[in-house]
Amino acid sequence: MSNDTTTGPADGSTAPAGPAAPAKQPRGSSLPNWAVQGLVSLSAIVLALVVGAVLIIVGDDQVKAAVGYFGAAPMDTFSAAFSAVGEAYKALAVGALGGLSPISESLTQATPLICGGLAVSLAFRTGLFNIGAQGQLIIGAILAAWVGFAWHLPPGIHLIVAILAGLIGGAIWGGVVGLLKARTGAHEVIVTIMLNYVAIYLLQWLLTTSTFKRPGREDPISPIVDPNAQYPQFGDTRLHLGFLLALLAAGFVWWLLNRSTVGFELRAVGANADASRTAGMSVGRAYFIAMVVAGALAGLAGTQQVLGTDLPLTDGVAASVGFDAITVALLGRGTPLGTVLAGLLFGALNAGGLQMQLQTQTPNTLTTVLQATIVLFVAAPALVRSIFRFLPKERGVGAILAKGWNG
Repeated sequence: MSNDTTTGPADGSTAPAGPAAPAKQPRGSSLPNWAVQGLVSLSAIVLALVVGAVLIIVGDDQVKAAVGYFGAAPMDTFSAAFSAVGEAYKALAVGALGGLSPISESLTQATPLICGGLAVSLAFRTGLFNIGAQGQLIIGAILAAWVGFAWHLPPGIHLIVAILAGLIGGAIWGGVVGLLKARTGAHEVIVTIMLNYVAIYLLQWLLTTSTFKRPGREDPISPIVDPNAQYPQFGDTRLHLGFLLALLAAGFVWWLLNRSTVGFELRAVGANADASRTAGMSVGRAYFIAMVVAGALAGLAGTQQVLGTDLPLTDGVAASVGFDAITVALLGRGTPLGTVLAGLLFGALNAGGLQMQLQTQTPNTLTTVLQATIVLFVAAPALVRSIFRFLPKERGVGAILAKGWNG
């Protein structure tokens, strides 16, 4: 008689061999997709900080000196390494969040990044890659600055008109891309990159003309924007009303994508343009609308620069905001809330990087490395999940560099 006491189910059916099927289900799969994406993004940030720690250790002089006698006192090397990383990241945190002034500076740095990130994210959700936020920002800044220093209007009205000028400028520059995409099929990446160069050199030329060049100056700088056209600042900080407008812009983009008929068409076209065309939607119209709104959002970022933080218009008014906006949109996964959070993170890194360099002599470029590494890991979620095996698999998310987000 067999000693096997294993029995099947009560109905007499045979129990399946091997491990139970539910064991193959990824842990945490019941989480909503936005939560899964958030976990992956947080894990990417952790990995980026680890990479940054390695770079700090490699470049620290005290660590190098301790390595020279590692065999005699190995703990000195580890102590020096932990001290270098701890001091650098502490200085970074204090410079970003260590009081009212650092926090306000972090928010100031984040303001144009949020609007620029929204400009890129909205295009992503429509299946477009808006690499032209830099050019759209510059055109918006040009028109906003011109209205700001050349026009003379009553308080309140002057600021509103200058902001509208920036929105219109960015919208026109983005609309050109959408129109070419809709009517001729021109690839938006090529067109936006070329328009970036047009905007950059247009700004440089304008600053040599009598209309934009400040009287009595030989360097390329415009007159200072009239006080009536400047964003009101909060207290003695550089933080201004533009930050609240950035949050309102994020709310508008959320409403547009999730609560409006136009937004439904934009998301449908982004998910599958051919199916949307078959369903009777105008794909070209969706492309045009998406790029007009995206350009306006980038133009708003331009007004925040030239009416808020950089009152005279210079050829460096855009800095790298338009290109940083791409990384903000990637980290934010193309969602308004994610873009706001990513913009706040990058703003904090930018604000804290200077303090880190002053206190620990760690190069400020480390913050750029952190930002790039974060995006690298976010763009490779499979790699992040292979390192953090507890992370569930994302659902409904297309290839980041091929299709955008459908979540």
